[in-house]
Formats: sequence, structure tokens, C-alpha cells
Amino acid sequence: MSRRRYVPRGVPGGYRIRDNKGRRWWGDLYQLCPDDLVAELNGDANHEKITALLKRYRALRR
Repeated sequence: MSRRRYVPRGVPGGYRIRDNKGRRWWGDLYQLCPDDLVAELNGDANHEKITALLKRYRALRR
């Protein structure tokens, strides 16, 4: 099994997604662990699905 590029990390206030290849944070701060978003980023990386998931998680923050 290969190393995952995007990994959710617990930080104060929620979760952030860590890009292991770029060695930086990716995306916003999430209150809930974005498992389906991370799975899509590490898997097929379908742009439409990623956009829909980002919109869903942003709507949960409001």
C-alpha cells in the first residue's frame, strides 16, 4: 500500500488536511473529520466531486 498524500490531522478547533507531498496544509479548518473528502483526494480526484464536498463542508460551518 502506498503512502497517502492527503491526511486529516487533528488541530485545536477541528481538523485540517495535510498535503504530505507539498508539506503544507490544504483547504480550510473543518469541525468534523472530512473522511469522504480525503478519500476522494487520495483516490480518483474527480474535480466535480471534490467541489461538491467542499461546498457541503463549507455549508456545515455556517
